[in-house]
Amino acid sequence: MTRFLFILIGFLAILSISACSDRYKPFRSNYTFKSENGAPDYTNLNYWAAHPGKIDPSDSVPAPLRKDPRDTVADVFFVHPTTFTKKEDFSRSNAAIDDDYINAKTDYSTILLQASAFNQYGRVFAPRYRQAHIGNFYSADSVAASRALALAYQDVRSAFIYYLEHYNQGRPIVLASHSQGALHTIWLLKEFFENKPLQKQLVAAYVVGWPLQQKTLTQIPICKTPEQTGCVCSWRTFKQDYLTPGVKKENERGDAVQVTNPISWNTDTTFISRKNNKGAVLTRFNRIFPKPADAQINSGVLFTKKPQFPWSFLYKTSNYHIGDINLYYVNIRENVATRIQHFQNNKTQSQASH
Repeated sequence: MTRFLFILIGFLAILSISACSDRYKPFRSNYTFKSENGAPDYTNLNYWAAHPGKIDPSDSVPAPLRKDPRDTVADVFFVHPTTFTKKEDFSRSNAAIDDDYINAKTDYSTILLQASAFNQYGRVFAPRYRQAHIGNFYSADSVAASRALALAYQDVRSAFIYYLEHYNQGRPIVLASHSQGALHTIWLLKEFFENKPLQKQLVAAYVVGWPLQQKTLTQIPICKTPEQTGCVCSWRTFKQDYLTPGVKKENERGDAVQVTNPISWNTDTTFISRKNNKGAVLTRFNRIFPKPADAQINSGVLFTKKPQFPWSFLYKTSNYHIGDINLYYVNIRENVATRIQHFQNNKTQSQASH
């Protein structure tokens, strides 16, 4: 027992040291570019966190998956979540586009650990943008918060237009996003896809970590099967029976939030065991943790029992927002491939019939 306590104390000390260190600082020297006017220039690859024209963390594949077949038959437009989070920075409202620390943090957190889940059959494009500070989502000043989010979307929109005009060339499109990025992606869907010609190119949109109300997209359905295309997948992950005050208010208002189960890829309330979860990718990118979390839709969210991975007993939170994608990484990766393949098959059959 004493030996176990010494081991545990040592491990906690290592955790404490790790928490005090900052793994992004060593990468800051890679981001020395400066914007002349404070705005992004999407003709310059520096203003893309991920782009097929350069080597970046989105190209990474976890070691156990490197023998899987790969192709670039589709394009993935990924909008990253909030990485502008330091409390002392809230006075700025929006991140500077050339902030070396934020760009390093973005690339070696969300681009590496989230965007890479979508790279098996697609070229990944992920713009840098003047993201709204995380404090805007909790601010009592709704006008200032709306202004910050509008500026962020202005950049995402500009990047998407540049992508369409210079890179897409009629290729199938997968939209992928998390948290703040998911909000901007919903706006992209409404502005560029819904009832527009571009809707025919939509393989699927993964709008994760943000509530998708049924009334938001009336012409683009929620994905209800693993093979369905032209649809949207969305979920927010919480510990079994835990709801935030915000989610409780949604339910009281009757917001009718749509949810896709990222293991079964349907929308019913069936409990799906973690035995069907093919693996999570957490902070150790080259290690896949098998069967980490189950999944069940209820109350407008995705519930899971406490995730199972080494040292998960130290993981005390009940809001698994940060793990929305990572807890289901391998299932997501395989599902993107499935939808792209079905999109291509449907396109081939349609062309053959004309």
